[in-house]
Amino acid sequence: MRPSRVKAKLKRGEPALVTCLHFVDPSVYEMTSLMGFDAIWMDLEHHATNQETAAGLMRAARVGVADILARPAKGEFMRMCRLLEAGAHGIMYPRCADVSEAREVVRWAKFAPLGTRGHDGAGADNPYCSMPMAEYIAAANEETFIVIQLEEQAAVDRAEEIAAVPGVDVLMLGPADFTVLGGFPGRFDHPRVQAAVQTIATAARNQGKHWGTPAFSVEHARQLMDLGARVHFHMADIVLVRRGLQQIQEQFAPLGFNFASK
Repeated sequence: MRPSRVKAKLKRGEPALVTCLHFVDPSVYEMTSLMGFDAIWMDLEHHATNQETAAGLMRAARVGVADILARPAKGEFMRMCRLLEAGAHGIMYPRCADVSEAREVVRWAKFAPLGTRGHDGAGADNPYCSMPMAEYIAAANEETFIVIQLEEQAAVDRAEEIAAVPGVDVLMLGPADFTVLGGFPGRFDHPRVQAAVQTIATAARNQGKHWGTPAFSVEHARQLMDLGARVHFHMADIVLVRRGLQQIQEQFAPLGFNFASK
């Protein structure tokens, strides 16, 4: 089984940088992985990407070094196994509410004795029946990592209990939904966001786990690192393309070009 770049870095106490890809062109995944990013965040919670397309994108990423961190929707426990079999190294689980739900994630993502994940062995993670069963199961349990998203105050209040669950590797604050559910959408500098960051950082440190959250800039990443964050999520391809197109408009507008933007 292919070793996880993220888990190797975390074991060495090094930071890992994850970027999000929205577009479903395999060349984008191939390029990002060849450029050496630690992981690609594949979002299947909000996007319509199906399992077959996701598997093809993971295949493209394998030409490089990047892990795939796949996010199913809340409650899609059976989908997690298929994502792992297709080659994902990490599962990002959204909207985790409490300890029992975190344990359920581990149960479906890990083989016994850590969980009860079903064995097939014919997927890309084995790869394709090439490893003996016992060796494959041990490698999968070792190399697969689980990121638990805390996105509401009640979940943040349970951060230490959730971090203590065996098999949970990383706690992640989801700031967008946290601000929406908290009644202050988009105010990422709100005191409650800062308090949530502190709570999660403390819980992860106390339980010997890692934590992270989206880093909006280099300076923000530096601040998070000072608080002990090791997993950083930054930028998305759709934002980069939009910014690039806006830059073209700004540069050419003085020449008399105009744009029928909607």
